[in-house]
Amino acid sequence: MNARTGRKAAVWKATAYTGGLALIAFGLNGIVEEVPFAEWAKWFAGAAVLHDAVLVPAVLAAGALTGLVPAGQRRVVRAALVVGGCVTAVAIPVVLAYGRRADEPSRLPLPYGRNLAIVLGFIAAAAALAVAARALTARRAAGRRRHGGATRAPRPPRKETGR
Repeated sequence: MNARTGRKAAVWKATAYTGGLALIAFGLNGIVEEVPFAEWAKWFAGAAVLHDAVLVPAVLAAGALTGLVPAGQRRVVRAALVVGGCVTAVAIPVVLAYGRRADEPSRLPLPYGRNLAIVLGFIAAAAALAVAARALTARRAAGRRRHGGATRAPRPPRKETGR
């Protein structure tokens, strides 16, 4: 990297940091002006407890359990678990029907639990296909190594010029 690209990268990094800090300041301003402190503190404390008491132990347990998966498939399984966890976290409020009212049936009218199960099934199927593809690729590569496989023809020897 030369000095010119180094300066360019530094300018882009400074611009990104400045934009991020501006967005954080905007969000904090909105919280301070719109949300009573007691409500914000209750929400923040609840988020901290949920993170430390539920999320962290679940992630650690999932990491320990995926340690039992063969090394070649471990990344795929962990990625599927992360994606499935994120989808579930986003879908939990509608699956549990927060906001549904008996007098307004058009609010949250769909079978969200079934739909979540379908999406998680697709994630699991994609992970299974990826694991199968990796296993097949590894098996083919091992077969090529074992049976000689495709190799290049040896180069002909160079002709020496008599000087």
